[in-house]
Amino acid sequence: MLSWQGRIIRLFLNHIKFTGNYNDPIEDLRQVIDGGERFGRFPKSLQSESITIEHIPAELIIPPQADTHSALLYLHGGGYATGSIKSHRATAGQMAEAGNIRTLIIDYRRPPEHPFPAALRDAVTAYDWLRKNGYEKIMIAGDSAGGGLALSTVISLRDNQTPLPLLVICLSPLIDVECTGESVITNAGRDPWLTTGMKTLFKYYVGQNDPRDPLISPLYADFTKLPPIMIHVGTDEILLSDSIRLAEKAKAAGVDVQIKIWQGMWHIFPFFAPFVPEAAQAVTEIGNAIRRQIGQ
Repeated sequence: MLSWQGRIIRLFLNHIKFTGNYNDPIEDLRQVIDGGERFGRFPKSLQSESITIEHIPAELIIPPQADTHSALLYLHGGGYATGSIKSHRATAGQMAEAGNIRTLIIDYRRPPEHPFPAALRDAVTAYDWLRKNGYEKIMIAGDSAGGGLALSTVISLRDNQTPLPLLVICLSPLIDVECTGESVITNAGRDPWLTTGMKTLFKYYVGQNDPRDPLISPLYADFTKLPPIMIHVGTDEILLSDSIRLAEKAKAAGVDVQIKIWQGMWHIFPFFAPFVPEAAQAVTEIGNAIRRQIGQ
């Protein structure tokens, strides 16, 4: 049964659900998403350092007792065109604390100014930076479009014979920018957050490229020899089918996949940890998986 905190947040999300014009100026849309920072709590125990990796603004989040050779690369969501360190640092911090792991979150380049493959190249650059700076045990996490970007990054690394991360963590991942999954229709009335209007943002990212390019829509990728994948998704989101199809395709390719579908939950609900118990539990489970990978 959905917690009372979850019911309150769900009602609030329904109340503020964005029904405006996704063709509004992109900076206006970005301000709306950055306003989401008020829903999160950045753990007080953590330190952080703003850095620049080549041209990429980034923040390194550091738990006090974290291993200096392990790191999590966090890729924010926001339909590729919106979202930032500002909007997602609390979620990245929650994972850093739960997993007791140094966490790097980046402001990758966004469309329409920088369509594909700019974000992918920045994610690969950040991953390479971690490897060059002594991080031997690396994991990648992302939410929504960031979850799709995390998968695209790992696929690119594999194709270029680069050592792969130990684990890929996907929160409500977007793996099909054309939104062909059946939940786009069946959950349209239940999703308290997303609408199909978001496809406008995805088109910015695709630009003049093929939307079924496996590095844009990992649904069409070869999943052979990918590292373990952990997926958390809600029953009531229009992107549910993306997570289900991802799990099915990865399992068919022999990948170790864990998918948890949370009853009554919405898109990237872990964003609301620690206030919503289900969100806090999801973050705890992710943290435990990270700790197992780094031997804690």
